[in-house]
Order: sequence, then C-alpha cells, then structure tokens
Amino acid sequence: MSRRVFAFNYVLKGTDGAVIDASEANQPLPFLEGAGQIIPALEAEIKDLKEGDKKTVNINAAEAYGLPEEKMKMDVPKAELAHIPDLKIGSFLQLDLGEQTKVVRVTQMTDETVTLDGNHPLAGQDLIFNIEMVLVRDATLEELTHGHAHGLHGHAHH
Repeated sequence: MSRRVFAFNYVLKGTDGAVIDASEANQPLPFLEGAGQIIPALEAEIKDLKEGDKKTVNINAAEAYGLPEEKMKMDVPKAELAHIPDLKIGSFLQLDLGEQTKVVRVTQMTDETVTLDGNHPLAGQDLIFNIEMVLVRDATLEELTHGHAHGLHGHAHH
C-alpha cells in the first residue's frame, strides 16, 4: 500500500469546550501518512476518513502531548535572565543547549527565581478535535523522499 497525504480542517478544544487552536479558513493542515507530523493517536483515528468526512476525535492527555513531568521544570536565579526584556509568566524562551534547542515556558516568578517548564503547553490536557477531511491522495515520490507533504497537491516547494 502506498503512503498517502491527508489534508484536514480542524478545531481543537479542551474538555471545557474552549477553543485551543483551529486551522485557518481555506488552509487545511496537510500531512504525510506515517511521518510523525501529527499526534499518532489522532492519525490512527482519521486515517480511514474519506474526503468530506467529519469526525470528532477525543484524545486523552497521555496519548496527546503526554503527562507533565516534574523533571522538565527547573528554577533558575532571576538574575540569570535579567537580560530578557518583559519577562513574565507565560513567556516562552528558547534555550540553546549545545546540541539541541529547547523551548520552555515561564510558569512562576518570585523575587529570586524563575520557574521554566519544558513540558509541552498542552501536556496533561485531554483534547477534542473536530475534523473535516478535505483531501486524501497518494504521496508523490518527492514527498516520500523528503518525508513530508508538499502542500495540498504535492507541488509546494520549500
């Protein structure tokens, strides 16, 4: 079986019904089947949809962005971050860790310390996706070689 490209519109909500994210109007999200570009549990739930199908998919936190891990949090002296203007709770920082870069979120601040959280912002949250499948097609050789979808019709270049 050949791998496929899917494109879908979505509205992502939390269990409280609040909208967390949504695709842009007329801009469905394309992805290459099996390339790990979307949450695996979501991909498993929508891989059999046909163009025009709609489905509500509930993904528990552990299968979405995981459960928060304490080891992903650290307190740093506030003085070490004094060079960052407008630092506040909710700010995202990019840490250069030599071989890799890590994005962390400021979750607490005291006069002395700043707590940085490296967990995904949606870790620990159950998610509800309202999906409308817009496109299902075979992947092009170039997409398979590159490991990702090249737009809706396989012609977008990067």
